[in-house]
Formats: sequence, structure tokens, C-alpha cells
Amino acid sequence: MVTALPGREPLLRALVDICGPDFARQAGAADMVAGHLASFVAAPPTPRAVMDTLSLAAERGLAVLPRGRGSKIDWGTPPRGLDLLLDTSRLDGIWDHRPEEFTAQVGTGTPVRAVQAALALRGQRLAVDPPSPTATIGGMLAVNESGPLRHRYGSPAAQVDRISYVDGAGGQAESDGENGNPGIAEVAGVIVSASLRLQPLPAARRWVTLPVSTPLQVHDLVAATLAQQVQPSAVEVDLPIPGGGRAATQPLGALAVLLEGAQADATARARQLATVLGDTATISPTAPRWWGRYPFGRADVALRIAVPIADLHAAVYALRDAAGMAVPVRGSAGMGTVHAVLPGTLPPERIEGILDAVRGVLLARGGRCVVVAAPPPISTTVAMASRRDLF
Repeated sequence: MVTALPGREPLLRALVDICGPDFARQAGAADMVAGHLASFVAAPPTPRAVMDTLSLAAERGLAVLPRGRGSKIDWGTPPRGLDLLLDTSRLDGIWDHRPEEFTAQVGTGTPVRAVQAALALRGQRLAVDPPSPTATIGGMLAVNESGPLRHRYGSPAAQVDRISYVDGAGGQAESDGENGNPGIAEVAGVIVSASLRLQPLPAARRWVTLPVSTPLQVHDLVAATLAQQVQPSAVEVDLPIPGGGRAATQPLGALAVLLEGAQADATARARQLATVLGDTATISPTAPRWWGRYPFGRADVALRIAVPIADLHAAVYALRDAAGMAVPVRGSAGMGTVHAVLPGTLPPERIEGILDAVRGVLLARGGRCVVVAAPPPISTTVAMASRRDLF
């Protein structure tokens, strides 16, 4: 609790000295994380200030949690305690862009969308598209948040050359990339910047979309898509539930394939794929409305299922059978990684029973199912995804 910290006023003054009078304060109701109310919020402006802040926290025995825009602050295992939220919003900007080398060093608090807008002026991009609209570079990397482009380019962690971070004692360190993976999951501290590999901005994007109604149909269409060698940048599926849970039949979902490249080439590949997939396939220069969005909200239980693509349909059927209801599913059908949604009103023991049943099916298929996010008290009762589970 806030009143339990000894020397509150001296501690706040020390944070003000480091961060400035407008950038260190007592926490308020908006600073609650998974049922824990922080005591203080501090926004250091530089890596040196982050070091001083974490050194102070270590001396006082404070539990610290970094926060960017907070879009994923409740993901994963809840903190055991929370004294200080370290706001990374002032650690922003592209600190070192080398267009000729296709690399950029970016501050951890920089919104991903702002980075993309700046890079686009030079004909480049980060090949990432995290579904959280306000995601920062640090928040995206902390949980390896991936969108549809992961199909072709890999996860955000796989595109990092080097990260700079401050450890829990206030020491500055770097982690070099190794085989495209700098060990972000093992970083115990606050990431302050990341050196990222860039890609050319594609001249054209075409989405081939067609209606689907069953997981087995999705399986067959994905197999047909990958057999065409059209180099898709993403293959996504959306299987919704009947509106309001009252309709008698399952509404049509959709499978969408993104093709990128030069104008003529992307168009030709899109036409080739549409011809193979059938008369219901359409081609568009714009994404479906559901593209790159999570199917869950803060009041839902969000599951992440990862399984070989040949077994994705079996995993979805198993989840439906265990839940005894239609379950929304959305994500990368081309990689076998999707998110599914259970009602946040289910009792924790019911959630655990569903998870046990699904995991039993996935175990023999080399797959896994984790709870990414859930409202209290589910998040404090059910085993949540660890940080490593998110990578």
C-alpha cells in the first residue's frame, strides 16, 4: 500500500531531483496494474536518469515496473508488488538512423507508429505491425508483440541487432544479437533503446480475401496458399462467434493473404492466388477491418495458441469442445499462432478446466496454449503467461 513505504516525501523529492518537478509524482487510480496500485510514477528523460532512478529504487528496496503507453501493462504474470512505475515516454525519438545500412537506433518510449511515419519519408520501415495502436518500441519488445507481418519477417525480437538497457541495480548494459535473438526475454531491467534492422517500404500491398466458416476449411485454404509460392507477407484468419451468442449458425469468417512488392508484381501474384482460391476470393488495396487487431478486450480472457499449422484446426476444435461454446479466433493461420477469447465472467476453475483439456490435445502436437491477459481475479488465480512464454 502507498502508506507502507517509509520516507515517502524524501523519496518523492529524490525522484523529482532526478526526473524534474513535472515528471515525478504520487501514483493515482490510473496507475493500477493487475490489482496493484503503484506508489510513485517517474519519467526519467535520459538513460543516465534511468540509471539514477533504478539505483535509488534498489537502495530503497522498491519494486519497479516499466511502462510505455500501458497497452499491455496487464499482460502475463501479475507483479508481486509495485512501488514505482517507470514511465519511458521521454526516452523517445530515432537516435541514430543509417538509411544506407538499413538500421536505426530508437528510444524505447517512441510509439511504433511515429517510427514508421518517420522512416516512410526515407522509403523504409520496420517490418513490424503490433496490434496495439499505441504500442511503443519498448513495450513491443518487452512482450515480443507481433502482428501479421511476423509470417514473413519474424517477430520483433528477431529484428533487433542490439538493445541497451539498465539493470535492476542501475547499471547500464547492452545485449548483442545472436542469430537474430538478443535474449530480450532474459533482460531484467529497463530497455532504453534498440538498434533495429529496417526493410524497404513496399510500393504496393494487395489483400486477397475470401469467406471461411470452419477451421478445417481454413486449413485447406492455407495449404493451397502456401503451395503457390507467391511469397505472402501475412496469412491471417478471423473466425467470429454468432452475434451476441444468440444466432443459430456460425457467421462467415474470413481468410486474408497480404502480398507486397512492386505494383505489377504484387498485383500479378494476387491474381494468381485469387484464381487458385476460387470465385469467392476478392482483391483489394486495403486491409479487412479486422486485420491486425486483437479479438479480445480488457474484460476478456485472452489465450494464445501456438501449434504447427497442420494442426491449427485441431486445436481450435479442441478449444470449442472444451469450452462448450463458439470461441472467437484470430491470428496467423500461416504460422499456427492465433489468439482466442473466453468470457471474463467465467469462474477461474472453469478457465483452468478448459486450459487443461486444450493443453492435453496440444501436447501431442507440439503446441501450447497460454493465458496472455485476463481481468482480476482470474489473473491472480490462473497461471498466466510468463515473459518467456511470449517469445
